[in-house]
Amino acid sequence: MKKIILLRGVTPTGPNRIPKMAYLREILIEVGFENVQTYIQSGNIVFETNLSDETVRGLVHYTILENIGADLSVIIKMPEQLAEAVQENPFGNSYDASRVHLVFTNDKLDTGILKNLAQTDFGDEALYIGSQCLYLYLPREAKKKRLNTNFLEKKLGIRATMRKLSVTSKLCLM
Repeated sequence: MKKIILLRGVTPTGPNRIPKMAYLREILIEVGFENVQTYIQSGNIVFETNLSDETVRGLVHYTILENIGADLSVIIKMPEQLAEAVQENPFGNSYDASRVHLVFTNDKLDTGILKNLAQTDFGDEALYIGSQCLYLYLPREAKKKRLNTNFLEKKLGIRATMRKLSVTSKLCLM
């Protein structure tokens, strides 16, 4: 079964840096994942396995921590979930698609807190609730970016990761 891993917390430098995606592929193949592919340096992995999500999450986290030293959260999605998220994008052609971001989590979202958050005025920025993710529009000209992963994690009590619409589109096709 194909699974897509979205790593949370990959940084270009420091302890959560992944030096080479080729090495990441290699260590994941060594622990038994099949047809491992990576996409860009920010921690996107596609592979096949019959293991449960809980087992995959633990194995990927442990393998990266032990071999690379990066302590990263592991968000797991199926290709169909990402395809549905791309298709449901609430931002039409009048929006700059390069500024559309999708926020994914493994955690259950508190619908009460989420509805209140969705009704908040974020100025030029926008937040929409989808069936597979949260959608953010983050225009370049926004004076002070309020909507970001750290803000959402704190408000919702979750671990989450954000990907651009273009990256999510590419991943669901891999």
